[in-house]
Amino acid sequence: MTSQTAALPPAVRVVLGLGVLVGFAALGEGLMRLLHWPLPGSVVGMVLLLLALGSRVVRLHWIEPAADGLLGILGLLFVPATVGAIQFLGAGAEWGLWLLVMVAGLLLGAGVAGWLAGRLVRD
Repeated sequence: MTSQTAALPPAVRVVLGLGVLVGFAALGEGLMRLLHWPLPGSVVGMVLLLLALGSRVVRLHWIEPAADGLLGILGLLFVPATVGAIQFLGAGAEWGLWLLVMVAGLLLGAGVAGWLAGRLVRD
């Protein structure tokens, strides 16, 4: 199979690799919708791909050109999320009080739980 894929033009190998990657992502998404589990389908697809790679159902050289291409533009893929986060920076002042209340509640709850655990262990 290696000689067959090596004979293909690089653009075709990238497209085929992308097809395998998208196929596993769609498989994971479909599986999560079918099972109604609270997990992201793309993560499940990656786990399935990892299992397929480990069991040699999928060969690394099938997806390597596409994966390398995606890693090359990985920074570019975070631009929309970064722009979205920057748009909400102004709301940080409004959320500051709520964030302070949440952190204080977390510390208070952790402190009380630790104090109670310490008392229960001693008794």
